Amino acid sequence: MRKLKIGIVCYPTVGGSGVVATELGILLAQRGHDIHFISSSIPFRLNKRYPNVYFHQAEANQHAVFQYPPYSLSLASKIAEIVKLKQLDIIHAHYAIPHAVCAILAKQMVEDNCDLKVITTLHGTDISTLGHDASLHEVIKYGIEKSDMVTAVSQSLVQETYEIIQPKKEIKMIHNFISDDFTRIETDLKKELGIHPNEKVVLHVSNFRQAKRIDQVVKVFAKTLETGKATLLLVGDGPEWSSIQNLVNCLGIGKSVIMLGKQENLQEIFSIADVFMLLSDKESFGLVLLEAMSCGVPCIGTNVGGIPEVISDMENGYIVPVDDIKFAANRLSKLLSDDELHEQFSKDAINKVRERFSVEKIVEQYEDLYLSVIDKVGVQ
Repeated sequence: MRKLKIGIVCYPTVGGSGVVATELGILLAQRGHDIHFISSSIPFRLNKRYPNVYFHQAEANQHAVFQYPPYSLSLASKIAEIVKLKQLDIIHAHYAIPHAVCAILAKQMVEDNCDLKVITTLHGTDISTLGHDASLHEVIKYGIEKSDMVTAVSQSLVQETYEIIQPKKEIKMIHNFISDDFTRIETDLKKELGIHPNEKVVLHVSNFRQAKRIDQVVKVFAKTLETGKATLLLVGDGPEWSSIQNLVNCLGIGKSVIMLGKQENLQEIFSIADVFMLLSDKESFGLVLLEAMSCGVPCIGTNVGGIPEVISDMENGYIVPVDDIKFAANRLSKLLSDDELHEQFSKDAINKVRERFSVEKIVEQYEDLYLSVIDKVGVQ
């Protein structure tokens, strides 16, 4: 495999795109490529020193002439600077805006010095949310069409992009992935949280935004409590946190719900879970589902976006209609009460992750993509 110099432009904060971008960069570096992260701050998953991995900070200028700091211009300038200094072959931009557009501007700035290629990966919000904004639609379309190659993290997102943005550009599907060592581990977390060793644990992890429909998770869990005891762990923070806390109190289930806020060590939390619920009304992929399944946790997810591409209904979890609390509660009760069914789903979940979403498989797809763009040949 030819050694490449790759720039990765991504959000540094907690979220699926940042996790995937950072993990991809680390894995590519381990395979011998030089990786240069370009972002507003160090990506949160880049928490130690890795060989062949470098970080370059793009800072917004605070000139008085600007009403708001022009971060996008600063980012484009930083990308161009690093491309020229390090002779990068590729910029891999995660999200169409602002990252892909900034990368394209940087490419135009350095085109006399090098033949830079821009690859853009769509993660969902840039299409499903921002794509409906008339003021951003044409910018997103420009970012997609001017990229040398575009990928999306699910087939559902590919289709949604064509429907909403209508770009004249081929979009290739490359799924998200999960590290091979993200598996169930021994932990005393149940004891630390005051949960009885034999008590079932239902888990939800998200950024607590409205699209995640956490109120539905709480209502489904509350209905399940009518037939048995369990604990619901809610992990994350965001705009809906207070309203969810109020809902828990109104339903009178506070003794059975633990709201942990943002957490770093998710592997430990997944390791004490029995069922994971993701009842979103929009979800381009659902990386958190892979994290759960990799730890042998069966998932219940809605029939939207890329969720059915991850959960195989009645094999390693359940697919349920959006807002159907009664149906979802029935499925949850089954998984919590039938140990044999739970064990079967757990094994199938682990197997699907290893077969469909393994690190080796997905990273090779990206490597093949990079080379196809550089060599101007089709991916086999």
